[in-house]
Amino acid sequence: MDRRSFLLGTTTLALSQVIIGCETKQAPLNVQLLKNSIPGQIVNQFRKSVESGGKLKFTPIDQIEALFKLLQTWQKPPNNKNQKLFPANLVTLGDYWLQAAINQKLIQPLSTDNIKNLANLDEKWQQLVKHDQEGKIWGIPYRWGNTVIVYNQEKFEKLGWKPRDWSDLWRSELENRISLLNHPREVIGLVLKKLGKSYNTENINQISSLESELQALNKQVKFYDSTNYLEPLIIGDTWLAVGWSNDIIGMINRYQKFTAVVPQSGTAIWTDLWVSPTGVSNDILAYKWLDFCLQPNTSKQIALLTKSNSPIDNNIAIRDIQKPLQNLLLNNSEVFAKSEFLLPLPPAVTKEYEYLFMKMKKS
Repeated sequence: MDRRSFLLGTTTLALSQVIIGCETKQAPLNVQLLKNSIPGQIVNQFRKSVESGGKLKFTPIDQIEALFKLLQTWQKPPNNKNQKLFPANLVTLGDYWLQAAINQKLIQPLSTDNIKNLANLDEKWQQLVKHDQEGKIWGIPYRWGNTVIVYNQEKFEKLGWKPRDWSDLWRSELENRISLLNHPREVIGLVLKKLGKSYNTENINQISSLESELQALNKQVKFYDSTNYLEPLIIGDTWLAVGWSNDIIGMINRYQKFTAVVPQSGTAIWTDLWVSPTGVSNDILAYKWLDFCLQPNTSKQIALLTKSNSPIDNNIAIRDIQKPLQNLLLNNSEVFAKSEFLLPLPPAVTKEYEYLFMKMKKS
């Protein structure tokens, strides 16, 4: 399950796949987090900094979809009068799921008065988590990544050039050599970016060149998939792929012949956030954890240890990052300024994206 598979128009999800342990007593701080998104060292450092010690509970969950389903389950009445479910104080959620969680009243705003380090986030992150005119904060980002281009260096050495931007995907040498995500917003979004538009453009039917650009790109593509899109690259069926940095970093670490680049005209950003389930009474300890994650040194450690990016400008030095990963993890401020979160679109516009994507793949 990829991190952006959920359609924001969906209001109900099957809950039978989520296994929930019923507890008799809730820990002072109960955190349900995305697996591998917070290093154990960070939890241990926090544990030592508070008096609660062993009373902290951090439970890793494999997928963001499962965390979203937990948020839904906690808002349903218990099936048995003797059964009581204790929601976690804080939960990991992806930015792509945030608006759906707000709309379904699964999460509640955080108390900004209790988050002293909130000012460490710049305006781009503040805008992402506000989502309304009242300035309420609905989540705290703790790491992020983006959509990038990964390619086989050996193949491109023979071609005599290296991919640098989205426009390179249309070059004739790459016909039938590309793996793309099977995702309308990502694929149409990169074409919009090539045309100087936003990922979040709503009037796509008024962009005269969009459909012809999509058809031309489709001729370059050998494979669409959001889960196994790197396999064709690894076995040599494709020379280049577009995908999410958290997937691609693992492959680059394993196979030295691959490298990746963040497109110069800007790309799509994803981020993992802390959110608070509706109805949970968060005490000082939960806000201490949020503040701890927003400390520059903690944020830097999370980024380096999980091979992701920090939402805080903490001046990570080039020597801190392995050379193969420097293209992805050393932030270019100009490229970052051009990059965007995938924001919710009206249902009618979402259907237009899906229709155009299906039409593209059939061309």
